[in-house]
Amino acid sequence: MTPIAGHNPDILTCLANLSADEVFTPPKLANAMLDLLPQELFRDPASTFLDPVCKSGVFLREVAKRLNEGLRDRIPDPQARVDHILTKQLFGLAITELTALVSRRSVYCSKKAYGRYSIAEGFTTAEGNIRLPKVKHAWAWAKCTQCGASRGEYDRDAGREEYAYPLLHGIDPRQEFGVKFDVVVGNPPYQLSDGGHGRSASPVYHQFVEQAKKLDPRYLVMVIPSRWFAGGKGLDEFREVMLKDDRTRSIDD
Repeated sequence: MTPIAGHNPDILTCLANLSADEVFTPPKLANAMLDLLPQELFRDPASTFLDPVCKSGVFLREVAKRLNEGLRDRIPDPQARVDHILTKQLFGLAITELTALVSRRSVYCSKKAYGRYSIAEGFTTAEGNIRLPKVKHAWAWAKCTQCGASRGEYDRDAGREEYAYPLLHGIDPRQEFGVKFDVVVGNPPYQLSDGGHGRSASPVYHQFVEQAKKLDPRYLVMVIPSRWFAGGKGLDEFREVMLKDDRTRSIDD
């Protein structure tokens, strides 16, 4: 096959979604979201960024690219600049074992942060700053009290993903990483099966927004379905809170 001159395809534009939970974000959309932020954040070596729902690692990768350019004058040495960005400024919580590996590969160029092919030299663990803390659903009869997942669907053996997302099950990223975050950005899972008739599912994306707000970042940018505009199915209270939140600066439909 003859390569197209000047064409350098981005693998993250080609990834297919694995499930309704693992909806990958195209780089173009990730950058449109980052464009909403004050761009001086990418010139500040002290600014910190969290993706609490890493899937492909695209948000952290695109932030890293902007920081690498923005900090060129502040940290002239390329390796020192990359090490600082990846170890001090970028953090993520994955949603599954697979997405943890994919995200590390996207950001560190290695599925192990301290691997021989990693572009970062400051890590001492395989996870680096992209982690998947082990959590469990809190079952009470048929549902999880924390996320509302159906026990019949997600009470699985150790060999299968349970989709017990860390941010919804007691993990505080500020304590996990010892960092106060300036920016929280991401594309959370949208729904979980609720055990209803047929293929019934309940929204969970609003729970991620609510938990992200509790982290008290300076800026929060997330892409979620717009069905909450009309409320219904557990979204009425979320809609009311969102419409009354005077911190909201932009809603792009």
